[in-house]
Amino acid sequence: MASTTSPPDISPATRPRLPDARSILYFYLHLAGFTAMTLLLTWGLFALFFLALGGFSFDGLMHQLNNLSSRYVAASPDRVASFKHIFVVAHLILAAGLIVLRRHRILPPALPRGGHDHG
Repeated sequence: MASTTSPPDISPATRPRLPDARSILYFYLHLAGFTAMTLLLTWGLFALFFLALGGFSFDGLMHQLNNLSSRYVAASPDRVASFKHIFVVAHLILAAGLIVLRRHRILPPALPRGGHDHG
């Protein structure tokens, strides 16, 4: 006679829990917020750069932006492509620097074990 072996009884406390849909959505929402904030901070650093070039005055800022835009419009396609490459590299460097400085904010804060939903 063959004896059947039953699988060992795994209690719910020792069974690995898969994250539920709310946790996954919360993580992705937090990650999207982190990405959007990093993008806004890099744009703010570009604005601060042009503000500093203009002597921290609104008139100077507008003068610098007018100078940049008039040169961009009058540029040849090769110079426009070069400008775009410089802008992308500068944007990536600033974003990487901000991500390093804000690395503790990448993951959402951990909830205490057994949270409020008794889960």
